[in-house]
Amino acid sequence: MRVNSYDEWSPLREVIVGSARNYTSHERELSFDLFFHDNLVRSEWYYPRLSTPGSAPATEDAESGRSGRSPIKQRYVDELIEDVEGIVSTLESLSVRVHRPLDLHESTTEVRTPAWSAAVVPPLNVRDNTLILGDEIIETPPMIRSRYFETQFLTPVFADYFRQGSRWTVMPRPLMTDASFDPSYAQQSAGGPMEPIEDVQPSPYDVGFEMMFDGAQCLRLGRDLVVNISTENHAQACDWLERHLEGRFRIHRVHRLSDSHIDSMVLALRPGTLLVRSKDVADLLPPALADWDMIVPPPPEGNNFPRYEDDDLVLTSPFIDLNVLSVSPDTVLVNDACPELIRTLEQHRFTVVPVRHRHRRLFGGGFHCFTLDTVRDGGPEDYLG
Repeated sequence: MRVNSYDEWSPLREVIVGSARNYTSHERELSFDLFFHDNLVRSEWYYPRLSTPGSAPATEDAESGRSGRSPIKQRYVDELIEDVEGIVSTLESLSVRVHRPLDLHESTTEVRTPAWSAAVVPPLNVRDNTLILGDEIIETPPMIRSRYFETQFLTPVFADYFRQGSRWTVMPRPLMTDASFDPSYAQQSAGGPMEPIEDVQPSPYDVGFEMMFDGAQCLRLGRDLVVNISTENHAQACDWLERHLEGRFRIHRVHRLSDSHIDSMVLALRPGTLLVRSKDVADLLPPALADWDMIVPPPPEGNNFPRYEDDDLVLTSPFIDLNVLSVSPDTVLVNDACPELIRTLEQHRFTVVPVRHRHRRLFGGGFHCFTLDTVRDGGPEDYLG
């Protein structure tokens, strides 16, 4: 079947669910810390230098003496794999065809380009580096170095869709030197570093700010696309999207709705209904959405989450469970650890399918992040008028 996905709620027919196999660590370096800046403890803010091809690996930060890799306990990975397989089983029980990426092989430990090298992570949050718009697969320019080649794990799936008539596009790939990143949002926000970023390292491959952008920065509403812009990296990528999609989709820019991803801030559950973190979020959305119903669930309770040790790196806010996945306009997958959210959605006449997902705060994603819907029934409808 050809790719066909225009919105977040139409009946879901086919989806890609990510893989967590051989997830061993997070690489603490500039791109990682900028991306997760609002949830990293300030005292942890440091920049172990990356190795460059031809040099010895930079295993420790010279000033702190700490390794640049933050290990993940194997029991968390094992439980994550169990929960991902539970997501797969649940979707299949709802008559959704599930595709899987290639697993990260244990022998593949590093990403290497002419400019830098970094640890590699498995293709778990498959929503991020791909944007599905209608019949087109668009691989987006990554924001984290360790995920630079992540979409290659999805090549067999994308190639099969291409053979069936789908479009397949790759946005320009950034060189991703230190000078490529616009750090302004992280430096200006309350969750940012205690002092300005002053250790940007020069590179012979510096070209200035480059486009970097994730699919999870977009809210798809038929022929309309709401796009979050927080940095010059995002703005350049949005410029590219506007030119590429001209005549097919309308792009509505919102500015600094969040640092990057918006799918734990706002999700469209069906035409006319949004799930939002707060009324403040609703005020930042395009005026055309002002008449939509806004569901604001109660704040998450602390006992909804596992307790972690001091050396466990927590990457997301407690609002990660707003990251739900719609299977149809009235059916939603929700974390079974979130009774407040479940009750709220049921009160709005949604059928809630509870699914276990324990360590979402350690691995940076909920159900929407872990999935990439490739075939839905909907089309390029005009929901904004």
